[in-house]
Amino acid sequence: MPLVIGHRGAPGYLPEHSRSSYQLAISAGVDAVEPDVVPSRDGVLVVRHENEIGSTTDVATRPELADRRTSKVVDGELLTGWFTEDFTWDELRTLRCRERIPALRPDSAAHDDTQPVLRLREVLDLARAGGAGVVLEVKHAASFARLGFDMAELVDAELRAAGWADAADALVIESFEPLVLARLRDRGIRIPLVQLVDSEGTPWDLRERDGAGAATYASMLTPSGLDALAAEVDGISPDKRLVLAPDERGAVRSPAPFVRAAQERGLRVFTWTCRPENAFLLPTHRGPGGEAAFGDWRREWAVLREAGLDGVFVDHPDLGVEFFGSTR
Repeated sequence: MPLVIGHRGAPGYLPEHSRSSYQLAISAGVDAVEPDVVPSRDGVLVVRHENEIGSTTDVATRPELADRRTSKVVDGELLTGWFTEDFTWDELRTLRCRERIPALRPDSAAHDDTQPVLRLREVLDLARAGGAGVVLEVKHAASFARLGFDMAELVDAELRAAGWADAADALVIESFEPLVLARLRDRGIRIPLVQLVDSEGTPWDLRERDGAGAATYASMLTPSGLDALAAEVDGISPDKRLVLAPDERGAVRSPAPFVRAAQERGLRVFTWTCRPENAFLLPTHRGPGGEAAFGDWRREWAVLREAGLDGVFVDHPDLGVEFFGSTR
């Protein structure tokens, strides 16, 4: 059975990356939880899905912080808001978490502004105390490098300081950017590394380095691409749409063959993200009641179970543990 990973905690029920969200996931019996990390101005690894935090914290309600609102280009996209790297950790820790998609998850949004933003060390401590592992995602490494932050160095230093640098059975590090994974490997860190694979496009760090000749995500799942990855990383984590491989009508017949091909090369295969709401299901699995209502998620997840994956990311840990099981 695959590992069941609480994606940002338990965001189907509570604001993502909040303490209670992680605690709920751990108490539900997940094998691991997944924090995303971005840096503060003073180099503290902060647990946020993005460095722009206008919609996931209460920063926009703080008059004393209004002058920090600005525009930046992150991975080629112009964003306007508030960015973690413009705040010290002492400032960020005063902010409170908010639900990212309140229209779909109003019950979670009812818990807005009740819990502080966390740093990575706190999530590592929660996981260790609860007997769960951690799947750590490194965000926007190339963009942060231009701002003077070496994400590989920051992650390496934090894991060593927290006593997790050798936790190969309890920790996985993943990123959409292969170059930061290579830098972590070169630093001698002994933790499994996983390449995230989006459903389209090109890793931003490769695009910066190689221009139009950069390897696309699609090319990573070809036989030669999998051969190259098997020499560099320990696993891949593609978007679930790639695993489901729907036809032009949105119907699924069987899992994509690259899953078995990757595992035959010694790569572990994870997928993200299992969510039961209609908004996140393939059209043939959606039901009545609007985007926030639960559709026929069991039928969609059954294809992922059939694929023989090594791990699945879930937003509703109780449903994930019940459906996929747990190794804990």
